[in-house]
Amino acid sequence: MNRDRSGKIVQACRYSPVELAVDLDALQRRYAGMQRQPVGTSVMGKRLESLRIGSGPKYVFVNAAFHASEWVTSLLLMMYAEELMERQASGDAAISELTVWLMPMVNPDGVELSLNGVAPEHPYGRQLLEWNEGSTDFSAWKANIRGVDLNDQFPACWELEKQRRGKAGPGPRDYPGDNPLSEPESRAVAALTERESFDMVAALHTQGEEIYWNYRGLEPPESEAIAERLSCASGYAAIALTDSDAGYKDWFIQKFRRPGFTIEAGLGENPLPLEQWPDMYGKVRSLLDELLRSARTS
Repeated sequence: MNRDRSGKIVQACRYSPVELAVDLDALQRRYAGMQRQPVGTSVMGKRLESLRIGSGPKYVFVNAAFHASEWVTSLLLMMYAEELMERQASGDAAISELTVWLMPMVNPDGVELSLNGVAPEHPYGRQLLEWNEGSTDFSAWKANIRGVDLNDQFPACWELEKQRRGKAGPGPRDYPGDNPLSEPESRAVAALTERESFDMVAALHTQGEEIYWNYRGLEPPESEAIAERLSCASGYAAIALTDSDAGYKDWFIQKFRRPGFTIEAGLGENPLPLEQWPDMYGKVRSLLDELLRSARTS
C-alpha cells in the first residue's frame, strides 16, 4: 500500500478521539455528501460519532474500536471513509446504490485511556489503577472506562459468555458487565442497528487476519460464501467460530438473520504497531470494497 497520503485529511498517527473529531470536522467541510450524526455519548460524555455516506436502498454498517487497544481500526476505517467520500464526489455510481453507515470509534474513553494513560484528575483514576493491578501502562486495555468489555455486552447467550469468561468484576478485558447492554456505548450501537435495520454489518478488530462469519447456525446461507469472497479479496482466513457469544456480530445474526462479520486485521500483539498501517489498510480496503459489492448484489 502506498504510504504517501499527501492531500489526504486522515493521516497515519496514534488515533485518539481528538484526531477523530478534527478529521470529521475537516471531512465535513470538504465533502457535502457526508452526513455526520452522533448516536449517543460515552460514559465520560464523549460524542459517539457516526457518519452516513450515500442514500441507496442497501444499508451497510461498519464499526471500529470496540476494544480500546485496537484503536488503529479507527484510523483504518477513517481512511476508508475518506476514500468513499472521494468516490462519491467523483460520481462513482456504485455508491449511489448503498447507504453506508460508519462508526469509527465505539469506545472513545477506552481509546484515550489506552493511548494516554490516566491523568491525575481522572474521575475513574483510582479505580482504573486498581483494576489494572496498579500499573500505569494502559496500552493493552480493551474495556471501556468502567472496565466492561463492550464486545461481550450483547444479548446473544450473554449468560453463557459471562460464565465462560469467569470474571468477577471490572478489569482491562473480558468482563461482560452486570447485565447485557449495561454500557452507553454498546446501547448506542444496538439502538442504531435496530433503527436502521442494516442488510449487512462488519466490526473491525485486531488481530489475526481472520474473518468470523457464523453464529450458532443462525446465519443466512449466503454468509459463508460472502466470507469466502472477503477472504479472497484480503488474504484473511474465513473462520467458523464455536464457543463464542455475546459479541455484536453474534447478536446481529441472532436478531436479524442477516450476514454479519467480525474482521480481525493485522498480525501481532495488541496494540499493533502503527508502522503496520500500509499493509493493514491495503487488505482492509480490499475487504471492505468486497463487502460493499456483496451488499449491492445480494
